[in-house]
Amino acid sequence: MSLRSIFALLVFPLLILESSIVVEVLASQQCRLQAPQSNLASPSDPFPNPSPSASNGTTNGGGSNGSTTPPANISFAYGTDKIRGVNLGGWFVLEPWITPSIFENTGNDDVVDEFTLGQLMNSSYAQEILQQHWASWITEDDFKAIAAAGLNHVRIPLGYWSVPVNGSASVSPYTPGAWPYLLQALNWAKNNSLHVIVDLHGAPGSQNGYDNSGQRTNSPTWATDEGNVNRTIEILTFIAENIGGMVDVLELLNEAAGFTSSSWAATIRQFWQDGYTAARSAAGPQMKIMIGDAFLGVQSWDDFLTPPSAEGVLMDNHQYQIFSVDELSRSQDEHISFACSLNSTLLDFDQNNLWTIVGEWSAASTDCAMWLNGRGIGARWDGSYFPTSGTTALGSCTGLTGNSSNFSSDYKTFLRKYWEVQVDIGESVQGWVWWTWKAENADEWSYQKGLAGGWIPQDPTEKLYPGICNDTSI
Repeated sequence: MSLRSIFALLVFPLLILESSIVVEVLASQQCRLQAPQSNLASPSDPFPNPSPSASNGTTNGGGSNGSTTPPANISFAYGTDKIRGVNLGGWFVLEPWITPSIFENTGNDDVVDEFTLGQLMNSSYAQEILQQHWASWITEDDFKAIAAAGLNHVRIPLGYWSVPVNGSASVSPYTPGAWPYLLQALNWAKNNSLHVIVDLHGAPGSQNGYDNSGQRTNSPTWATDEGNVNRTIEILTFIAENIGGMVDVLELLNEAAGFTSSSWAATIRQFWQDGYTAARSAAGPQMKIMIGDAFLGVQSWDDFLTPPSAEGVLMDNHQYQIFSVDELSRSQDEHISFACSLNSTLLDFDQNNLWTIVGEWSAASTDCAMWLNGRGIGARWDGSYFPTSGTTALGSCTGLTGNSSNFSSDYKTFLRKYWEVQVDIGESVQGWVWWTWKAENADEWSYQKGLAGGWIPQDPTEKLYPGICNDTSI
């Protein structure tokens, strides 16, 4: 399908949303065919013509509809090759700090996440805004740039409300409809030799209460409602069954809040087991499956889902040093030293338990990015985070966030050092995935802007500060 055809079809979002979306995947690992029907989305035809005569767009190579089977996945030697990737944050799960303009344009300060966007705004408005965003925030040009930067993976966060499980319960107040754009993204990745991690970033009831789960709330209910957990497994099964042949890694759930209580931690542990079984049964042996440490540290997962009871499982560990005053109080050199101290723990777990990646990290050393802590919430760094009479600022945010034209040469040097040391940590295990590819107004978080500004190299193997963790001056 030509780009002109795709854009023409975007003017019919309601027809796409109302159609029965069925995904059919042919890959070397799996082949699931269904009879041709009208208005179906498939990886080879994410935006089918709404005409009643339209076909499903996926054949076994010789059907009358004229399309062809998607090319087979290019293999990646997990456990040998290093994952070098970037997250496509803020695309299918909104985050106010990544795209503040979407939230500002609502004119309603109470719209703080994707849940309240659907809850408080007119449904047609929400749908129009999101359709425009899905079609423009990430394009194939981004995939080309990511590949040109020497990266080999993209991690795509996805909300449960975007997965069209047949007969599933309502996703209201969320706005569905992103699924065809995900299918298009899978094609773009394949066309540019990029491997894909699909990450379930938001679960029913919210798995952590953060806006990046879709719903900012002090009372997340994912783990306290068995129905939410079971529904999440159904969603993972659908993903594995329908696009498992085009996905290299399926991450069962992002940042489940294991610190909430012992019962939450126990629920997460059982969910990893059940989710693994469901996804592995649905997708077969080729697709890798990833779990997270649930904020409990990798050491809490010794001898869990390891061979021979489970195969092809990876552990996702996230590293940020900015969400507490103690972490923010570190000097730039101390941030680097702390990063170096993580190496032994991650390496031991990787060698004796599960292949481990650092699946989220950045070069930000402050929480200064506007709304990073939530829409309407300030930064700990400058004392604007729930300020009281006793609040003490650690410094000014000027020159530490926003447009990189305001970054000093010294700050850019630090960003480069901090980038290099965390790459070293990631590559001491199975690899790394930077958060995030782009942001409207937080260049210190943007891989795209880092490349343009020179603090991230065009070749991720290039080092200006080799052996930085062995530098006794740090």
